[in-house]
Amino acid sequence: MTETALVVRRQTFRLYPNKTQERALLDARRLHCYLYNACVAHRRYEYRRNRRTVTYLEQQNILPEFKKAWPEFAQLNSMTLQATVKRVDYAYQRFFQGLSKKPKFKPIKRYSGWTYPSATGWKVNTDGKHGTVTLRDLGITLRMRGKAKDWGKPTTLTIVYKPTLRQWYASFTVEVEVPRSKFGSRSDLKYESIVAYDLGTETAITLYDGSEFYEVANPRFTQRSEEKIRKIAKLKRRKRAPRKRVKASRRWKKINRLEAKLQAKVARQRRDWQHKVTSEIARRYDIGVTEKINVKNMTRKAKGKGKKRKAGLNKSILSVGFATLNRLLTYKIEQKGGLVLFLPTQTLKPSQRCPKCDAIHKEWADLSNRYHVCPTCGFAIERDRGTVMVFYNVATNQQPGLGTRLVSLGCFSSTSETRYTGSMKQLGQKKRQKLCCQAGEETPPAYAVG
Repeated sequence: MTETALVVRRQTFRLYPNKTQERALLDARRLHCYLYNACVAHRRYEYRRNRRTVTYLEQQNILPEFKKAWPEFAQLNSMTLQATVKRVDYAYQRFFQGLSKKPKFKPIKRYSGWTYPSATGWKVNTDGKHGTVTLRDLGITLRMRGKAKDWGKPTTLTIVYKPTLRQWYASFTVEVEVPRSKFGSRSDLKYESIVAYDLGTETAITLYDGSEFYEVANPRFTQRSEEKIRKIAKLKRRKRAPRKRVKASRRWKKINRLEAKLQAKVARQRRDWQHKVTSEIARRYDIGVTEKINVKNMTRKAKGKGKKRKAGLNKSILSVGFATLNRLLTYKIEQKGGLVLFLPTQTLKPSQRCPKCDAIHKEWADLSNRYHVCPTCGFAIERDRGTVMVFYNVATNQQPGLGTRLVSLGCFSSTSETRYTGSMKQLGQKKRQKLCCQAGEETPPAYAVG
């Protein structure tokens, strides 16, 4: 019998509220936006006045008094309010770690929605295809449409609103049973169906399975619709755009909505193509080997002479969707019991390394050099094909030279253990363990998980 494990998947459905229901949703969204800004204001005031950092637990403990002072918040589910406070805490934690800028006040037009971190405030009636969802605190039942590839036990719900398109969505996290990895430790890997792949802009995906190369063309959805979007955006220049204390005209809003619909269509085309391509690759192979990439750093805004050229490269990278392709391939290969290995690019230098003799040529780092000829051994190959060939050779211990084994590279797999991230569930477990220690108990209560 195949062993299974529980994994978390996100499934999104579109909601279709009537006018009364939409008014209730908009009111709830406005209140959560007020709470978010109140938490930001509280933290700013305490730091300016007392040079003190306010924690999440402090703001969470203030919520009962906050609801007494503002009765309109009493109807909202308490855990959704805690999730909004936690959202502010996440923003400040990222700021303290240097990952983002200082949190600002959010206007209502930029506030997306709110989250139910547990199943106490809502109930969903679906088997993964269409259905309804009931929000108990608002007292409404909403029709929803959509089809989930995998459906299981729903754990959290996030209500999302897109103001430009005037559309509502319900995003669920679902616990799904998938088979455990059948390969065991790295030394026990079997290489019957292993593929190395690399993402690029000229060719979206280049694959190598040890005997043959496969290439997936770049569909260039963004470039194909760019001219059409530019013409529509040009019409907004003669309309009254929103400014400080100036409302946008109705014509500007109409054209802006049309532009947003075209951009949403491009996003749907890209997402559909990504799912079809990754499903086909995951169906054929059990082990994937690729590089560890940081798309945020790769698409960082350029300065200086090469600004325009770097902007074009960033657009091409985002058009393909490197991060999404990697994520989809990883979870789809895992879902069938496979494994994905991520090789460290800075240590391995696959685009500068010859797959035949292992010689490293720094001049190959230039992206304009698309065809490599090794001056040491004379081996000639295209740039992307040479990179995936190095990936495959390293994974199968066929790459010559020192420091090219998986153990020496210190690569990690998609099934590596994750660290504490400070989620609502983990925070609750931590609080329960702390209470147990204060009470003198040796072990946590039976209801504590983890």
